[in-house]
Amino acid sequence: MNRTLEQQRIEFSNGKFLATPLAGLIAWLIVGIAGLTLPRQVTVWVLFVATGCIVYLGMFISKFTGENFMAKSKPKNEFDMLFFYTIGQAILVYSIAIPFFLVDYSSLPLTVGILTGLMWLPFSWIINHWVGIFHTITRTVLVLSLWYLLPEYKFVAIPFGIVIIYIITIIILQNRKTE
Repeated sequence: MNRTLEQQRIEFSNGKFLATPLAGLIAWLIVGIAGLTLPRQVTVWVLFVATGCIVYLGMFISKFTGENFMAKSKPKNEFDMLFFYTIGQAILVYSIAIPFFLVDYSSLPLTVGILTGLMWLPFSWIINHWVGIFHTITRTVLVLSLWYLLPEYKFVAIPFGIVIIYIITIIILQNRKTE
């Protein structure tokens, strides 16, 4: 049966969308703990690796949330592909973060924290819900504020701030109405 794009959008929008934010929460929690306990030279690599693994961790977690991103039995949905493109966009922003990192390693929580959060904006449009707009704007304002307000604690305050945004986002996602 051929489904219209609108039918596919409704079908996609009815998903739980918990695996990816849970993966992001775990990754940024690990970065924050590293910022508290490890030297900066190690923490930057933890940040790179942990945030770079969010998509893979999300795929793994999706098996337990019932989303199962890689299920072969799922009907093809164009919005699944669009969502994966937004993930690709988030990965490609490392091309901005890395040159700044090479000049000033302490820029990493700011650049990765904001740039990888931008994928939530198109996600909001896809599911026709404000949660992604909330996530992107709040995360950007919070990360930038913490960058200036707590410059000595960038590798701790920013990751834990992002974790808080993820917790709120997950609560919103769990409580949103679907069609």
